[in-house]
Amino acid sequence: MSTRTLIVRLGAMGDIVHALPAVALLRAAAPEARIGWVVEQRWRELLCATGTPLAGAPNPQRPLVDEVHLVDTRKWRRRPFCSMVRGEFCSAIGKLRERHYDIALDLQGSIKSALLARLSRASHVIGFRHPQEWVARFLYHETSESSAPHVIDQNRELVRSWLERAVPGVHACAPGEVGGLLPCDESAEASVTATLEGMGLARAPFAILNPGAGWAAKQWPVGRYAELAVELSSRGLASILNYGPGEESLAKGVAESSRGSAVALAANLSQLIALARRAHLFVGGDTGPLHLAALLGVKTVALFGPTDPECNGPYWPASRTLRDAASITSYSHQRAADPGLELLTVAQVLQEIDSLLG
Repeated sequence: MSTRTLIVRLGAMGDIVHALPAVALLRAAAPEARIGWVVEQRWRELLCATGTPLAGAPNPQRPLVDEVHLVDTRKWRRRPFCSMVRGEFCSAIGKLRERHYDIALDLQGSIKSALLARLSRASHVIGFRHPQEWVARFLYHETSESSAPHVIDQNRELVRSWLERAVPGVHACAPGEVGGLLPCDESAEASVTATLEGMGLARAPFAILNPGAGWAAKQWPVGRYAELAVELSSRGLASILNYGPGEESLAKGVAESSRGSAVALAANLSQLIALARRAHLFVGGDTGPLHLAALLGVKTVALFGPTDPECNGPYWPASRTLRDAASITSYSHQRAADPGLELLTVAQVLQEIDSLLG
C-alpha cells in the first residue's frame, strides 16, 4: 500500500505520546506508506529531533513519519488579522495540500484538528464517531467506532479500522517494542550525559519526580514530593525534579524541603527524553512527562486524581497507578486541590515503588 496518510494530532504532550503506538502500528502494517503528521510547533521534538530535516526517510532522529508539518494555532487565534500570521497559515495549508494526502486520520477529535484535516484536501478524512468536540464529526467523510476504554487503544482501533479496509487481510497487530518511537537527539544525549556527570549521577541510579501538572487539581501535595525524595535517598536513589516553564518556584521549594535529597533540573523536550531514558523510576501525576517516561519503559508510579486512569493512565506493564476512591473524574481545569490526591500518602507511594523495584 503506497497510500499517503496524514496524522492529525496537534497536542498536547501526553496526547501525542498516546498517539505514537497507533502510528507505529500503521508503519509496521504498511511500511511503504508515506506518513505525514501535523503538530503544534512547540511539540516538534516529540516527532523530530532539533536540527533534523522535517521530511525524508524515517531515521532515529525522526523514527515514525516521513514528514512533520508544523503549525501554531495559538498564534493564529490570537492574531487572525495580522498579515504575517495569515501568511504563515496559508503557507502551512499550502504545504499540506502539496503532498496530496489520500487519507487524513484525526486522532484529536477537536474542531481545529478536523478543520485542518479537511483543509489539507485529503481525499478521505476519518475521525472518531464520538469526537472530543461533537461538531468535528460533521467535518469527517467517515467515522470509526471505538469501544476501548484507553485512549491508546482507541487510537489503534481507528488506525486498524482504516488498515483493514485499505489492505484486506493485513495483520494489523500492535507493535511489541515501543521504546524507539521517540526521536534520539544526539546533542541532547550529550548534554544530559555531561549534566549527570556534573551532578555525580552518571553511573548512579536516580528517580525523576514531577511535582507540577497541567492544572492544580492534578497535583499531589508538593511537600510530599520532598518527603518522598528523602525516603528514596535512604534507599540509595537520588531524585531529580523535572519542571516546566512557570514551575521554577515549585521545584525550588521541593528541593529546599528535601534537605539535599533532590535537585531541580530544567530540561527541554529532547533533554527530557534523554534524561528519562537513563532514569530508574518516574513518579508524578497525570502529565505528559509521566506518559513519555512510561512509553520509554521507565518504571513509573502515577498519582491520579480528577482524571480517569482507565482512559488516560500509564499503559505499559512497568507502571503502577494510585488513585483514592475520594477522587471524582472531572476533566475541567480546576484549581482546587483534589480530595483523593490529598489522601494519598508517601507510605502508599513507597509501597508501590518497592514493588516495582523489587
